[in-house]
Amino acid sequence: MEKGKSELTKTVTIGVLVLIGVLVTIDLAYIYYQANFNQYALPSFCSVSELVDCDGVARTTESQFFGVPLAYWGLSLYAFITMLLSVDVLKKVPFLKFLEVFKNKFHYIASLGLISFTISMILLCVSLFGIHKICIMCAVTYCLNLLIGLVAVRGIEGGFVGAIKQSWKDFVDALKPVPYRIAFTVVMLCAVGFLGWTYTTAVFSPALKSHRAIGEFIDAKTNKYAIKGNLLGSKAEDAIVIEVYSDYMCPMCNVFNMMVHKLVTDFDNIRIEHHSLPLDQKCNQYLRTPFHEGSCDMARFAEAAYKQGKFWEVNSLFFEKKPQGEEEIIEVLENAHYGLDMEQLKKDAQDPEIMAKIQKDIKFAIDLDQMGTPAIVINGGKFEMGIPRGGYPALKEKVKANGGKPKHKFF
Repeated sequence: MEKGKSELTKTVTIGVLVLIGVLVTIDLAYIYYQANFNQYALPSFCSVSELVDCDGVARTTESQFFGVPLAYWGLSLYAFITMLLSVDVLKKVPFLKFLEVFKNKFHYIASLGLISFTISMILLCVSLFGIHKICIMCAVTYCLNLLIGLVAVRGIEGGFVGAIKQSWKDFVDALKPVPYRIAFTVVMLCAVGFLGWTYTTAVFSPALKSHRAIGEFIDAKTNKYAIKGNLLGSKAEDAIVIEVYSDYMCPMCNVFNMMVHKLVTDFDNIRIEHHSLPLDQKCNQYLRTPFHEGSCDMARFAEAAYKQGKFWEVNSLFFEKKPQGEEEIIEVLENAHYGLDMEQLKKDAQDPEIMAKIQKDIKFAIDLDQMGTPAIVINGGKFEMGIPRGGYPALKEKVKANGGKPKHKFF
């Protein structure tokens, strides 16, 4: 009698925790969808700062496993635990008789709770030290998973170790009958096939698809396509002009800089022209709060380097080193040994004409109600912000659609 009452209490408690978990993961799935598939979505309620940013986490490749969003994995976990809680009733149904293999449901739930919490702690470390963002709603599920395990393990001899040992023993015993072994193999093959499809197509994970499209540039330490001088591409008057607007403190601008450098190796008739759009209050009066501090100084010195015919090498160097303040900028340029006249460079960096040029580019973006980087304008067309969703292949197609002529390469 006492045992039955204890098990009922555990079942109800775990059931409540699972219900909360389902509601939280449904919300996480919605946040994931909005962040990745709705370009007009407003920030979710749990995106409140640079660190606490559920939307930011949802947009990373770390928010999926084998192409399946982690929120969906969480829903699967809670669905399986719900089945285990009901297994004593379900296995009495004739066509569900196979569920009789689940003999110690609380052992399995305790094991799942511990395993999922361990995985959760790994994900928390990835959030803190990898992507430097935290998802509060994810943290709630971490706590729920631990609580589910702690409730389920109560009264089990040997605690979590005993639960895991018994779960493994039951699993081995369940596979002894040949029909069950065949059924398990079929289910596993279907699961592997499904995960193979979700991972290769990345249909549920735009971030994964995007990373594959621009992974070469994200993972690169230096710009292997970097050129020297002021001309990037064709000097022909009828060349397709791709105007690039960027900020030296913008991480994706670094990626985009490498992409446009590669473009000139793939097309004969394009020219890249750079415009500084620093999101730094020091030279951008339209910003109300500090942001990308240091990008203004780098923009001034890059424009000064243009006067000495050294723009593009300095441009790539600034993206790579991101020097802060004039002293550090000067030190980085001196160590680069580009043959710059440093005294003249310092004077030119203070030239009002250079600041006026930067202000003109900023004003151009503001007049279009745009203030973001990277951005491009192809042959005087519309101002397009961000890296194309399909990454470099999509950028190539865009250039081709605007008259770009691919180079004929022979291998």
